[in-house]
Amino acid sequence: MLLRLDPLSPTPVFEQLARQVKTLVAKGLLRPGDKLPSVRDLARDTAVNPNTILRTLELLERDHVIIRRQGSGCFVAPRTTDLSTPARKSQLTTLAAHLVTEAFHLGFDATDIRSAVNSTLDEIDFPKRKRSTS
Repeated sequence: MLLRLDPLSPTPVFEQLARQVKTLVAKGLLRPGDKLPSVRDLARDTAVNPNTILRTLELLERDHVIIRRQGSGCFVAPRTTDLSTPARKSQLTTLAAHLVTEAFHLGFDATDIRSAVNSTLDEIDFPKRKRSTS
């Protein structure tokens, strides 16, 4: 698992690492049940303190991206939709508003933002929806 850090980024290292793992999962490069490298291996491969790796794993576990099993390691969690539909939609609206606001302040217009979002959507490995037979 190749993770890269941006030393010039204002984003804390543990958040950079967590975001990259989330991206690997979203793109289908890490699948539910896949085992993550050990804390020691991740620390060595990224040249990051093991405590920072632990903080990354805690964040990923809190966000239901991974499951930590004592003595076995960390595994990619099954994709969940345990939030109620209104709560999930509210969270999505908040995330979208944040994205659009940040892009606006970077000087992008609506066409640029739509293009970037559509390009990103094309990279994500969404599960197939089951069709209802009613």
